[in-house]
Amino acid sequence: MPTRQTSSSGRPKSPRIQVVLPEDLCLRLSLLAEDESRTVSNMAKVLIQQGIERLERQRDAPPACPAPSPSPPGAAAAPAGLAPPLAGSTAGFRAALERHESEGPRRLRGIPRRLRLRSLRG
Repeated sequence: MPTRQTSSSGRPKSPRIQVVLPEDLCLRLSLLAEDESRTVSNMAKVLIQQGIERLERQRDAPPACPAPSPSPPGAAAAPAGLAPPLAGSTAGFRAALERHESEGPRRLRGIPRRLRLRSLRG
């Protein structure tokens, strides 16, 4: 059951859940989040939303619809640009986290570096 906290202003915060992931899945999630300039938490939220929507569409589809064709053999399992997961590799997971920390904060795409305000004086 998700827990709900209250903010200092008294408004309820979004429910929180805790998920335990294997190291290789956590590494893949971290790499996807970095690629999308998102936090790991936000990337997990987006992927959960997409998965739920896909499952609901499949469930609500009329029974006469043909099943989607499976992916051809050799199709990429991970998004382009990502290395295959390091199954059970604690060292690989630790190295990826350290690399991510050493890069420092990244500017989000589409956000201006500096905001220019025009003077109202004529």
